Amino acid sequence: MDSNHKSPPSDLELGPKDRLIFWLLAGAAHALSVIPDFVLYPLGVAGGWLAYHLDRGHVKVGMRNLEIAFPELSVAERRRILRASYLNHGRTGAEYIRLAGFFHRRLKNRVTYSGLENLRDAQRRHPGGGVLVLAAHIGNFELLAPGHAMHGYRTGLVHHTQRFLAGDALVTFARERAGVQIIRKHKAAREMLRSLRRGSAIGIPLDQNAKRSEAIWVPFFGEPASTPSAFDRLAMISGAAVLPAFIVRQPDGRSHVIEVLPVIERQQTEDKDADVLENTRRYQQAIEAAVRKYPEQWLWTHRRYRTRPRGSKPIYTN
Repeated sequence: MDSNHKSPPSDLELGPKDRLIFWLLAGAAHALSVIPDFVLYPLGVAGGWLAYHLDRGHVKVGMRNLEIAFPELSVAERRRILRASYLNHGRTGAEYIRLAGFFHRRLKNRVTYSGLENLRDAQRRHPGGGVLVLAAHIGNFELLAPGHAMHGYRTGLVHHTQRFLAGDALVTFARERAGVQIIRKHKAAREMLRSLRRGSAIGIPLDQNAKRSEAIWVPFFGEPASTPSAFDRLAMISGAAVLPAFIVRQPDGRSHVIEVLPVIERQQTEDKDADVLENTRRYQQAIEAAVRKYPEQWLWTHRRYRTRPRGSKPIYTN
């Protein structure tokens, strides 16, 4: 394994069993990473195809989300998009073997940029405030922060610790080895402020359902979506620029472009609550535009509308 990281992340308390499972997972990733691309990628695609046909509960969720997003499309076309999304995730799984195994730095050569001048403009306009990267589960989203870090940029990522600690340790291992600073969600605010003041770019995906205690409702494909308000409040406190950036898989299936979009101008008035609501609406609008542009690459199987405004009917029946 990488000589700079020979043990699980030190900020996770792993018992003997979890530590053993971590080593088994890491060993398997390294063993599988010697498989050549012309074998590994088809295996990933096959896994995605199999999941599409067997994962009936999530397929049902994906089709409901696509019905909300694209009511004008036929059922067959929605199924085509969802199937392509599963195949994208299969390729992502193959690339994760690369990221967590041997030769991970070779992935750097497969990641290029579009709109990098927008990042430089954000850093120039917000000196000392850092950059909050508005991200989403598009393309190989696991490669966005590591790919950016491997190009030499200070990069942090807010991470919610998973219940499967050994798996969480492997994810953290792969990200940290690529140069990403992992910021645990339970102590995120203070760590993020420190990192932003050092000029880091911190990625936060904002395309998943928020708990009711953290939520405000803003439109996403025309439907009220429970979205964390903390993202904009952090931007308000830190003075950071909010910069949308999405990693997009290219037609060859193996290379990626990080599309960096212009800074989202934030509303700033004396009514802070109204500002947070309006700014969060703008953030969701930027993510929706990216999903509309690359529908085959988004995570449709997530229950984005699980938390509903009080009195509203549930979106999902399973």
